[in-house]
Amino acid sequence: MGGPARRLGVTAETAAAAWHRGPVQAATPGDSARGAEVDDLHHLSADDAIGALFAAHYRGLVRLAVLLLHDEAVAEDVVQDAYVALHRRWGRLRDADKALAYLRTSVLNGARSALRKRGVVERHVAKGPDGPQVVVSAETGALSLLRHREVLAAVRRLPTRQREAIVLRYYAELTEAEMADAMGCSRGAVKSHVSRGMQALRKTLEEAL
Repeated sequence: MGGPARRLGVTAETAAAAWHRGPVQAATPGDSARGAEVDDLHHLSADDAIGALFAAHYRGLVRLAVLLLHDEAVAEDVVQDAYVALHRRWGRLRDADKALAYLRTSVLNGARSALRKRGVVERHVAKGPDGPQVVVSAETGALSLLRHREVLAAVRRLPTRQREAIVLRYYAELTEAEMADAMGCSRGAVKSHVSRGMQALRKTLEEAL
């Protein structure tokens, strides 16, 4: 494994073993962020558990973060930080089955933080002789795999909470309960964010036709 495994303190042997151990499987480009299911983590050491979670969900979580951030490098950093944080508190995690939910929440929080920082930078970009310079995120390989560019562009313009709700519902395919857990809000709020996001998307796409 590369940089992520080293940052997590997971040995190459542990991560490689977790990668090939059934039923844990590497996510494929068509998989959602839900990823492959991981067998019982309760009896594993922190390194082995994180290695299994890394193999099963890392790529799916990165794709999820890319949809929120539109920047693959930053998305990878956010997801790696989420795994590092989980590794540090593994011994205090009361229910190992909640590990994936913890990772999702950490990724959402990390994405929000990165977007706030990006907003600060963009607001303070120095004006050049030709006017304001716009900070534009590069198109990434992960995004190029997605279809319906018009829809993706419209999702990008949604308010943060609506964008998160749409991505979690229709890309990660989470249930309302899982979305509420990840977003730190009620199921009623989740429904509201999805409804408003879909209304905004329909309006934007109708105007584009």
